[in-house]
Amino acid sequence: MADSKYFTTTKKGEIAELKADLASDKKDKKKDAVKKVIANMTIGKDVSNLFPDVINCMQTDNSELKKLVYLYLTNYAKAQPDMAIMAVNTFVKDCEDPNPLIRALAVRTMGCIRVDKITEYMCDPLRKCLRDDDPYVRKTAAVCVAKLHDINANLVEDQGFLDSLRELTSDENPMVVANTVAALTEIAETHPTTAGQLKLTPPVVNKLLTAVNESSEWGQVFILDALAQYEPKDSREARSTADRVTARLSHANSAVVLSAVRLLLRMLSYLQGEEEYIKTLLEKLAPPLVTLLSSEAELQYVALRNINLIVQKYGDILKNDIKVFFVKYNDPIYVKLEKLDIMIRLTNEGNIAQVLPELKEYAAEVDVDFVRKAVRAIGRCAIKVSTQAERCVQTLVELISTKVNYVVQEAIVVIKDIFRKYPNKYENIISVLCENLDSLDEPEARASMI
Repeated sequence: MADSKYFTTTKKGEIAELKADLASDKKDKKKDAVKKVIANMTIGKDVSNLFPDVINCMQTDNSELKKLVYLYLTNYAKAQPDMAIMAVNTFVKDCEDPNPLIRALAVRTMGCIRVDKITEYMCDPLRKCLRDDDPYVRKTAAVCVAKLHDINANLVEDQGFLDSLRELTSDENPMVVANTVAALTEIAETHPTTAGQLKLTPPVVNKLLTAVNESSEWGQVFILDALAQYEPKDSREARSTADRVTARLSHANSAVVLSAVRLLLRMLSYLQGEEEYIKTLLEKLAPPLVTLLSSEAELQYVALRNINLIVQKYGDILKNDIKVFFVKYNDPIYVKLEKLDIMIRLTNEGNIAQVLPELKEYAAEVDVDFVRKAVRAIGRCAIKVSTQAERCVQTLVELISTKVNYVVQEAIVVIKDIFRKYPNKYENIISVLCENLDSLDEPEARASMI
């Protein structure tokens, strides 16, 4: 049966009717009433005055009803902290339920109820769940520790939960390991001075690398990002770590690929005297980075921002793939600008013949900001590749001849920089610049002309 009926317009007196239904002895009637309450809560109606009535529905064997009550409790506990204490006994009881899903649900809800008054009551159930036989309960409890730490850091540290978390990094289940790493990372980010940071030793790193292969995609991201903080003791260990992570480069999830790239680049800085291996590894990094550019615009932008940082340190990594950064007509402006910046970084004597006509074409685009940056890019190419400077200057002169005001002014600004780089070399174009003197209305262009 569809649940859409619960979202129909509320009628006058419905709250009193729901109150009566919540107290009903009939299980189905009670469950329907809770569903209506959740529906009202979802559409923004205040149903907090039903708090004690909904809490009374917690004592049930029906897992669906229990989930709905816990959802309501998570939403309204902060507004009714005194009433929320009524639920503590049920949490403690549910944490010992034979069903692992109910145990995990109880510990998850405890973590979501951000009420300081009941945190001390959560310690014993949470401690039991961290040692639970079921991995689903343990992984949920690990995340709960991070949430509890955010509410009361001193309590978590005093109760020894951080030590329990560090022990879980050696858990046999990769899901538990991934959630434990995520929890410790979050604690370290929110409280940098805490003693709960993940301690990466060779045995721990080995266990994390083993867990990566069997984790979910987001679990892999958490583990790879944590491993990127590790400092291997020698070149041999760095190479071993890199070899075990390389397979992640072919993952379908772009976040996993970028995390793997980040870790591999980190390991590169520890590889001493292994130029051949470094060259091979960099060659392996290029195809996955290029593949990321075939995704939707938002993911492309994230990939481009990362690629921009990578090519600043390893300029040769994508020198043969400059064409993939050529702008497409339907690219959003933020993607176009990022591609343009990377193109300039990758431009060299071998590919400038491809880049210049492309930049000249961009100068005819309709977006003024993008056109200005394209013209400026031509000037940067002239300064970067001295052997092709004359060709760049000729392209700029051709753009000036279009008489498009903002193109002319931007071209004059960049020609000023070219004159500084190559004094007494291109004075023959000054007459062309003077012809456009009257059209200059921007201070920067006028100053450049002088």
